[in-house]
Amino acid sequence: MIVSVIVGGFVYLVQYAQNMDFLADARFINFGIFILDLKICLFVTLAAFSILLLRKLFNITKWNGPADSIYAAHQNLDELDIKTGIASTIAALVSAMGYASVGQYGPLVHFGATAGTAAKKLLNLRVGTDVVIGCGVAAAISSGFAAPIAGVIFAHEAILRHYSPSAMAPIATSAIVAAAMERYFFNIPHPLEIVETGPTLVSAFIPVAIAGVVFGLVAIVFMHSLRYFAQLNGRLNRPAYQTIFVAVLAVIAVSLVIPEALGLGTDVLARVLSTQGSLIFILSLLLAKIIITSLCLGFGFFGGVFSPSLLIGAATGAVLAKCFAFLGLPGLGMALALAGMASVAACVVGAPLATIFIVLELTLSYEFTLITLLAVIVSQVISSNLFGNSFFDRQLLDRGIDLRFGRGKFSLSQAYVGERAHDDFVSAPSNCTVATVLNQLSQAQHTEAYCLSPEGHLEGKLSIIRLMEADKDQAVRDLMDRRPLSLTSDQDMLEAIEVASDFVGETIPVIEQPSGKMIGVVSEADLFSAYLDIQEHVQDVEK
Repeated sequence: MIVSVIVGGFVYLVQYAQNMDFLADARFINFGIFILDLKICLFVTLAAFSILLLRKLFNITKWNGPADSIYAAHQNLDELDIKTGIASTIAALVSAMGYASVGQYGPLVHFGATAGTAAKKLLNLRVGTDVVIGCGVAAAISSGFAAPIAGVIFAHEAILRHYSPSAMAPIATSAIVAAAMERYFFNIPHPLEIVETGPTLVSAFIPVAIAGVVFGLVAIVFMHSLRYFAQLNGRLNRPAYQTIFVAVLAVIAVSLVIPEALGLGTDVLARVLSTQGSLIFILSLLLAKIIITSLCLGFGFFGGVFSPSLLIGAATGAVLAKCFAFLGLPGLGMALALAGMASVAACVVGAPLATIFIVLELTLSYEFTLITLLAVIVSQVISSNLFGNSFFDRQLLDRGIDLRFGRGKFSLSQAYVGERAHDDFVSAPSNCTVATVLNQLSQAQHTEAYCLSPEGHLEGKLSIIRLMEADKDQAVRDLMDRRPLSLTSDQDMLEAIEVASDFVGETIPVIEQPSGKMIGVVSEADLFSAYLDIQEHVQDVEK
């Protein structure tokens, strides 16, 4: 209920700001063929100042989005920061109201995840973090698109990355309640509702399959553009107030040429879906939307990539429809625009099934949905092979977080060797005799010993086989392996298992970082036990 009200209020406030009649006709200044809209200039400038103020008030250097929600749902060490989540939602609202080319659904998805995390803390809920995050995400998508089925699927597919019977009930309940509450409180009309009848799949099969390849390539271009401008800002290393006003100037410049590329683009999306406008206009809109969205998000404004993806995909489909019409294949405008909208968004956010169901729930057309399904499948093959799973996965990879191999391996990468190290080992000074060490090994029933310095640093490792063959009065310093295989306390369990895969012996010493002292040992059994514990936890989560 809370998420649905916030989502509805977010959409309402953005629409109210952009529909506000500001200075009437006096706000437009003509410069030959260009028209300057003073409202856009004022609103985007105020938005930039508001973003800078939010950064200072909340002491935030990085906004949180869907990538952070995905990360939080896959581990229990770092929960979502509620303050940052709320501030990020406000920043996205301000950016959208200020005509910055950003999306609304990504920030709202993260707000849903933040609300779920807050509910778990405040109410002391005995459910997994992933479940409450899934509930909030499903509520956000459900109320944002009036598509509860898509909300449930999106939460499982894009965020949780698994389908769990125990999680399905609360997540589905959240989605249904959110959709009902949004209609009760706001009942905002959705301009994407389609009443046309789609072409048959047989007649559209070849054009849609070809278009799917283009959609995948366009999605890749968009994602690379997003990453390029973000990295460019990092390389410039300028203060936030300087970079965000570069974005302000870019927004004002684009408003002179093609203002339809600014803001959420919901109204122009409806026009593009019906392929209204010339080929030149739609191509210009497509290119401008990719560049200005990447620049806004990379240079200081905050928002999502889902809404821009919808417009970019729809524009690509509209361009292809006009090209096919020139080749004697008319009547594909709406079908390709819808297919492009879903395909590019699916590639960018990594939720092909959810976007297909969004189309189904918005159009209630089996024909349109089948065509969209074909395009999404083809575009996913192209995008996943040439770019990766999604833009959010690449954001996490850039931060050293790899979710591509599933929750099990990721959990192993978050468990550290130091947590499993124990002191069940034999130690002796290096000047000790062989007989003394053999006696210690016999009493402890071990086959290996370690020579430590007075400060606790590892000097070498001793094997019972070499000791038994040596002179009993000999000092062990001459027999020890001075460079034994060792692990550091901050190595993760996944790396430790890989290192120990060729190990032959009883135990592996664990060295604390950065002190260099030996804090204990781990055996192959310890590593295997850690692996089984984590796998059992993963199975419990995914039941």
